Amino acid sequence: MRSYLLVLGERQALAWVLRHQRMAFPARRWTEARRLELGDELLLYTTRSCWHNPNRDRGRVIGRAYVTSQVTLLDEPIEIAGRAFMSGCALDVRTLTAYRTGVELAPLVDCLAAFPKKETWNIWLRRPLLKLSSADATLVRNRLAEEEFPAVEQVPIYLENIRSVAAGGLTQS
Repeated sequence: MRSYLLVLGERQALAWVLRHQRMAFPARRWTEARRLELGDELLLYTTRSCWHNPNRDRGRVIGRAYVTSQVTLLDEPIEIAGRAFMSGCALDVRTLTAYRTGVELAPLVDCLAAFPKKETWNIWLRRPLLKLSSADATLVRNRLAEEEFPAVEQVPIYLENIRSVAAGGLTQS
């Protein structure tokens, strides 16, 4: 099993992943995405921009999922938040932290080999997948274990809050 950060930079994309238990990839990431194998661990990371308020929000690891199918080209592209996605795979989202919480990544950067240049670490998160070493994955997973719950308990809360915020509700905080 290999481990990756699965980078999600848009709340509607996160909602789609949680609702469908799938991940979709843009055409330019086909080569990268098809390296995923059955059983690979994906540590779900939401960027500071995911919630549309990067000045307030922090990039956080919010859960764990596992790849349950090969990445394949889709019959028809999927559009999420105005972006087209051409390939995808099935996931088993097993755990999530409480809504809008999670393990902040920035304080861990100095300890993670995935970021060779610490001063520009966030540039590595401009792609959907970032492979983690075994030590990196263990560190993040151990921190996440302190905050995670079964996804089945949290998915409805995430989806309702994302829907409410998108509709202009006040549950964003």
